[in-house]
Amino acid sequence: MSELPVDLVEQYLLALQNRICTAIESEESSGAFREDQWDYLGGDKNRSGGGKARVLEGGEVFEKAGVNFSCVTGSRLPASATAHRPQLAGRHFQAMGVSLVIHPNNPFVPTSHANVRLLIAYKEGEAPIWWFGGGYDLSPYYGFEEDCRHWHQTAKEACEPFGDDVYPRYKKWCDDYFFLKHRNEPRGIGGLFFDDLNQWPFERCFSFMQSVGDSYLDAYLPIVRRRKTLPYTDHHKQFQHYRRGRYVEFNLVYDRGTLFGLQSGGRTESILMSLPPQVRWDYNWEPEPGTDEARLYNEFLPPRDWLSC
Repeated sequence: MSELPVDLVEQYLLALQNRICTAIESEESSGAFREDQWDYLGGDKNRSGGGKARVLEGGEVFEKAGVNFSCVTGSRLPASATAHRPQLAGRHFQAMGVSLVIHPNNPFVPTSHANVRLLIAYKEGEAPIWWFGGGYDLSPYYGFEEDCRHWHQTAKEACEPFGDDVYPRYKKWCDDYFFLKHRNEPRGIGGLFFDDLNQWPFERCFSFMQSVGDSYLDAYLPIVRRRKTLPYTDHHKQFQHYRRGRYVEFNLVYDRGTLFGLQSGGRTESILMSLPPQVRWDYNWEPEPGTDEARLYNEFLPPRDWLSC
């Protein structure tokens, strides 16, 4: 392929951002997204591009929701992108994607995260090196098997047109990736995670990224609708805030997207929009045996085949 159809990818990502924001707002009665447009120049003539950050705060259903689009070019890939691929060092790059994090108000509604992206590394006189990445994962505070099965069934259906091995492979990658090594515990119940995807032709890889992006709302909104009106107590909120601490720890210590954005000089407000508005850390806390909080740790967080239960 002499020229990559990056314009089509950008158009899809912008449309995806619009669709997701519209759908999230439709679940709200008292909140709306505000948009900030930003540029990637920052005084550096070797940078170009920018993005649209959309954030909803203080809603009745969603305490904070951020859905970001970015499309940037730069003269040098950051360390987070070249650590496992040293042959890319020194290449200039173009990166585009949509990334979102939804923090619900009701503790019985899980936090969800999704992103889809394309990265291209260029070097004069050589063919560009490109790859797609992304996925989505679910971080419940209180476990419901119905929700977990639905989330993973939707993920499996998104993968099925691309091969029987795709869902189990990317489901395992998600389980392995969203794991807090310093806590020795998963962040949530997983979903899909893929990166460095270029084994298929560009058009097929793009189609897979679209299938993942398009399926996110089908995976998440039915769970939101089932749980958003359940009554909860201050005890439930306290546990929600405690578990959000794990979310913060992962994003600041391990998350590739966060590290890429910060190392490449991206817009800090947009990168850190993923952090929840309220969070807590309690020293050496452990759940009481037999409680719903203990069930989360014992029955839901350990990786399992949700579609065989």
